Amino acid sequence: MGIPGIQFQPRWKEELVCTSPMGSFVLEMPMGVVSVYFPTEPVWGKRAPKWAAPYWAEILSQLRAWCGSNGIALHVDDDAEVYEV
Repeated sequence: MGIPGIQFQPRWKEELVCTSPMGSFVLEMPMGVVSVYFPTEPVWGKRAPKWAAPYWAEILSQLRAWCGSNGIALHVDDDAEVYEV
C-alpha cells in the first residue's frame, strides 16, 4: 500500500512542510531562487522520519508533480535536509 496524497505548504524560513495522514516532515525551499531540495534515496533512508522512509519514490513523484505545476525547480541532492515536524 502506498502513501496517501501529500499536501505541500511553503512557510517562512525557507521551508516546505509536507503533510500526509501518516505524519509531516519539512524540506528546504530557498526563496532567493525558488526551489525545493529533496534527499537522494540513500540519504532519505538515513534522515527521513521512520514512517516516511519506505516511500522515497512515491513522495518524490508527488513532490515532482507539485513542483512542476507550480513552476518550482526540484533538486535531488545528497546534502538536502529533511526533518520531522
